[in-house]
Amino acid sequence: MRLVLLHGFTQTRQSWRRTIAALGGRYRALAPDLPGHGLAAERRPASFAACAAYVRALADEPCVLAGYSMGGRIALYTALAVPGLVQRLVLVGASPGLADAAEREARRRCDFALADRIEAIGVAAFAQEWGAQELFAGQEARVAAAAHADRLRNTPHGLAAALRGLGTGVMPPLWARLGELAMPVTLVVGERDAKFRAIADRMAPAIPDCRVEIVAGAGHAAQLEQPDVVAAAIRGTP
Repeated sequence: MRLVLLHGFTQTRQSWRRTIAALGGRYRALAPDLPGHGLAAERRPASFAACAAYVRALADEPCVLAGYSMGGRIALYTALAVPGLVQRLVLVGASPGLADAAEREARRRCDFALADRIEAIGVAAFAQEWGAQELFAGQEARVAAAAHADRLRNTPHGLAAALRGLGTGVMPPLWARLGELAMPVTLVVGERDAKFRAIADRMAPAIPDCRVEIVAGAGHAAQLEQPDVVAAAIRGTP
């Protein structure tokens, strides 16, 4: 079966390399660079609708769709926008957006301001700032180093465009549509990722066929910290 893996903001397709290896060839895995990132930095428009259309064309058949953080939000949007495409959905450290309009507008302004800052200071300086967030605290040195190297594969303009087109502030909120998800859904969250564990706990009761997988010892980037465990969640095995 086809498996499509969508990376997070500042990452590239390379971030799924160890997870794909851990899957052991069970799936025909595709891990594209999303708009604004890696080799796709200047190639595709950064919008949720454009990403959904791209995933549909890339998969070309019913598939398992998995996404992390930004990629998880795109995966969720795609599962709802393209009925019948996604046979199973795996969301790693992801959310359905911000339901409150005022909170969403405040986040949009912050995202756009950050986009301006990325273009002003460049990728190298921004990568240091982004990796120093509390969200990623506790990562092993090798994981942090690999994540930093991956961020350097991007361009300032590409990351800025991704924030403006795919940031949480411009995402259509999907909380009210979670009940429409007809496929099995797995929500994967790191044990140390308190923010997204709380989000998963809110999401799960609204999804008809849903389970929550807690990755022991991991933070927000569980697929980087514990790729074997995330691969097992994608396979649907404990």
